[in-house]
Amino acid sequence: MVLAVAITAMSTLTTNAQTATKWKIDKAHTSVNFSINHFFSAVTGKFSDFDGTIHFDPNNLNGSKADFSVSIKSVNTDDAKRDRHLKSKDFFDAKTYPKMAFKSSKIEKKSDKEYLIYGKLTIRNKTKDVVLPMKITGEMEHPMMKRTLILGVVIDTTIDRTEYGVGTGDWAATMVVGDKVKIHIPIELNRKK
Repeated sequence: MVLAVAITAMSTLTTNAQTATKWKIDKAHTSVNFSINHFFSAVTGKFSDFDGTIHFDPNNLNGSKADFSVSIKSVNTDDAKRDRHLKSKDFFDAKTYPKMAFKSSKIEKKSDKEYLIYGKLTIRNKTKDVVLPMKITGEMEHPMMKRTLILGVVIDTTIDRTEYGVGTGDWAATMVVGDKVKIHIPIELNRKK
């Protein structure tokens, strides 16, 4: 009896220690979007060049993890002059800090379709602890790819740009450009069954 309990406990620990299922990011159906106020109106934009790895299994959260990186040079607000300014030393300084990155430390279940991803976000070489709320928007078999599952998730959060030094000199003030940046990342994932 004692031996059976010990074996079961060891089996559970081994399962939890294993990395969860890896999902592939479908970049054609994923986007990294942001919105920030300019005076009283919102300016929206996106980053078109990004990469990441997501291991996720609701039954193995200990083995679940997410890493994500975004190329600063890919910023696009539909205004070439503004995009050049955002890449300059006044804001992101893309030449010195070409990427922003997120690395998870743990994933916690909030409800059946909601999870919290704890980790560190690095922008302009400044790293802060953040919690990203992740909502599952759906899961199904891919209708055009055999033995393939699709998982839809969305991350909505807000960060303070001034905590990362995005906006220096006169641009550090929040009268013209707001400090709060809303982030909206819908992600389509897939994996083989």
